Amino acid sequence: MKYRILHKITVLLLIISLFSSCNDKSLKNNNPLINGSPVAQGFSTEGLDQIDHLFGEYIDRHEIAGAIAVIARRGKIIYYKATGYSDLEHQVPLKKDAIFRIASQTKAITSVAVMMLYEEGRIGLNDPISKYLPEFSNPCLVADFNKRDSTYTTRPVSREVTIHDLLTHTSGYCYPGGGSDTINAIYAKDQIVGAIPSKNLILKSEMQKISEVPLEFEPGKRFCYGLSTDILGYLVEELSGQTLSDFFSSRIFKPLGMNDTYSLIPLKKQERLMILYKSGPDGNGIVKDTSVMADYPKAEGTYCSGGGGLSSTAMDYAIFMQMLLNEGSYNGIRILKPETVRMMTRNHIGKRGAGSLFIRSTDKFGLGFEVILPPNTEDSPISNGSYGWGGAFGSLYWIDPCNEFIVQLVIQKEGEYTGLRSNFIDAIYNAFKKSVKNQGQE
Repeated sequence: MKYRILHKITVLLLIISLFSSCNDKSLKNNNPLINGSPVAQGFSTEGLDQIDHLFGEYIDRHEIAGAIAVIARRGKIIYYKATGYSDLEHQVPLKKDAIFRIASQTKAITSVAVMMLYEEGRIGLNDPISKYLPEFSNPCLVADFNKRDSTYTTRPVSREVTIHDLLTHTSGYCYPGGGSDTINAIYAKDQIVGAIPSKNLILKSEMQKISEVPLEFEPGKRFCYGLSTDILGYLVEELSGQTLSDFFSSRIFKPLGMNDTYSLIPLKKQERLMILYKSGPDGNGIVKDTSVMADYPKAEGTYCSGGGGLSSTAMDYAIFMQMLLNEGSYNGIRILKPETVRMMTRNHIGKRGAGSLFIRSTDKFGLGFEVILPPNTEDSPISNGSYGWGGAFGSLYWIDPCNEFIVQLVIQKEGEYTGLRSNFIDAIYNAFKKSVKNQGQE
């Protein structure tokens, strides 16, 4: 009996030790990202070559035009390549410094901006948003709805929407087309725009329209990915007295050295914007997208969508990710406190379900990120404690604190890209595990 008890204690201490070894790694590298040896950072060069082959296969099948990927471990860049074409029709090679539409990768940057205001004591996470944006007072739900003309009556909610609700997408403000048939019809009638609107819109006017529509559900009751982060971008503008673009530039991009990240791409850099593609009319191959989606980063205007309006480069976003992996600092510049980053990257939605870009139904949501939590029972190798998200045009990023690396994938294609994302994730962890095994490490 005594032996069994001691054995259980030993096993428990071992488990705690292994868990701690993942979470107590030094994340205080304050140097800028530099090139490093894949082998020295625990990656197999042969395994990383499989990423090249993977991209090549998708390009050869005309499923994508090109791809860019960045992988860095412990501040050392061990993979940074562009494969394929920026312009498939004219066979223009894709370059590593190509600017891509980061779409919903903007949300992480907006969430960081909000938490900067939180650290300054300007807001409380449980404050109602109406405390700072009065137009969002008295939110409501649909009581009765007339399908013939989309008219409706309303009833009050039990409490107001908080900043925490908006950061976790539990506010009840969904995307147009992302809610119930009733909410979708109301959004369409009131011309509520999504995260990437025309530049001739005015942010304040659009937020006023959103404030007047009913919620999909009681605040805090469910997860519904949507317009919450756009509202937070408006909050940043109102509290800072700056446009959202100017706040991003002065408080985040310039201090970190993110010199290619913009809401409106300067004229001299617009030629670097990747062409946007979509699936062909029969679902096969790809064709250029000539809609407003393709040109919004070049359009004149003042509207900056906190939910999806930025464009950037793979390396610029890698700098942003490294800052987060370093728990708020990069190259001697502190953007957030370590405890704030830790708070942002833990589960904030309890047992409620969340959408997943990582092919896992068990994942949760923090303050601006999907958070990967145990049980790790599904077919995805990403480590527990990792966090990230992606964009509507195929981009994907994640930060793996346990293994101390960051990953950015860039493609510019609307439509189906789940297979590529999944295969890309597998290729990275296969390269990492293979090298670790060969070196005799755990």
